[in-house]
Amino acid sequence: MKIAKLSNPVMSDWFTEQGLRLDASPYVAGSLETKKMLERLPRTEPLASLTSGHNGGIFNGPMFRRVYLTDPEHSVPFLGTKDMMVADLTGLPRLRKSDAESGTLSYLKLKPGMTLISCSGFNAGRRAYVRPDMGDFWSSQDTLKVEPDPKKIKSGYLYAFLLSRFGESLVRGSVYGSAIKHIEPHHITGLPVPRFDVGFESEIHELVEECAQLRAHFQNELTSATEDFFKSVNLPELVDFNWHQQPRDLGFEVTQISALSLRAMNYGKRAQGLKLKLESVPHQRLGEICAEGQLRYGPIFKRVDSDINHGGRLLVGQRQGWWIRPEDGRVISPKHTPAGVFVPDETVMVGGHGMPSESGLFGRATLVTGRWLQHAYSQDFLRVGSGTESVSGAYLLSFFRSTVALRLIRSMLTGGAQQSIHSELVADMPIPLAEPADRDRIAATVRSAYHKRDRADVLEDKALALLTAAIEEAVG
Repeated sequence: MKIAKLSNPVMSDWFTEQGLRLDASPYVAGSLETKKMLERLPRTEPLASLTSGHNGGIFNGPMFRRVYLTDPEHSVPFLGTKDMMVADLTGLPRLRKSDAESGTLSYLKLKPGMTLISCSGFNAGRRAYVRPDMGDFWSSQDTLKVEPDPKKIKSGYLYAFLLSRFGESLVRGSVYGSAIKHIEPHHITGLPVPRFDVGFESEIHELVEECAQLRAHFQNELTSATEDFFKSVNLPELVDFNWHQQPRDLGFEVTQISALSLRAMNYGKRAQGLKLKLESVPHQRLGEICAEGQLRYGPIFKRVDSDINHGGRLLVGQRQGWWIRPEDGRVISPKHTPAGVFVPDETVMVGGHGMPSESGLFGRATLVTGRWLQHAYSQDFLRVGSGTESVSGAYLLSFFRSTVALRLIRSMLTGGAQQSIHSELVADMPIPLAEPADRDRIAATVRSAYHKRDRADVLEDKALALLTAAIEEAVG
């Protein structure tokens, strides 16, 4: 339970400033303390005076009936409050294009440089930056859009402030509601934005912009690696494979069945057709590739809480595994944690527990390498670690992140309410093998992508550190 600090007690005039709110959140969560501290800066400007565009530049949108399609020609990528945190935006739901471009919803199209703030739900207040490759995306009504006026403020600098601990405190302090949290545009229009000289703000902006460019390159290189994979194994028709355009699995007959699985889904014709295609080219079974590595779930263990400053490690679960950065995770003590919670370099992590919904993470894959090796990982991930020197984890990721691999994994289910991946069926999955030189090239592209992702994090940290130091120095 949070209580007010004796060094910074809640004052009676704060109630008027907060619209006579009687819930404790804005008074003890630090937002009022931050606001009072920023008042000591030589210069601040209210957020609304620095934005432009629809509704003054701070807006969300109306509730509307969503019609999702799968054909890219007639749909647009649609970003929700969870999706805005994801690093690899492949597989986003697609909103019907005619609805998106209508007069009612056309203004929900994103523009590079916008700041997105989740404004509804348990985690209202998260922030994200619209990257250059997100310019043709639409966003949901549950996301606040903050469009900076380029004549008054740099977009990267404004985002850096809103992302900083000062901006987070102010945004979180604007949240209303109990069971379902909300932020409305007028709740944040008066947030005080610190202003410094043009050179300093431009430096912060350039760091954020370079960070956004690197994250866009990360996305592009991963997509390129997957395309290169299928072309290199002579299966170019699987590059843009559309599962929903294939005939549905209705009334099919299975002649070869065993006690390994009696579930009809595991024998579906669409998935079996994909498997036959993969088997038609030189390949190796996943179980053979991972025989000297690992192909298993993580250990179930007791969590012992710790602190980052005392050697604790962030525990990454399925919810955070695909985010740009794993936020809000639990910090645990490595001394009381089994070794299997930490994974070797270039381990492919597959979402392995849950329900295989269209927008869910079940069956989706990511790679643990670089800065993410320091984290611990929950038992919900299926660890795919190559034990074959000629087949790297980076090469495997180029396949596992594809629609083909996703659909195959989702045809290998076991369990009841909570689904898991059938260990013997997934071990039998065929992995096409390109020529050694092609494998090296594909793996190099994936490694380059993840290197850029790590570099982007470093630049973002640098921008936040510079801004934080400047604010703290200015307020004394």
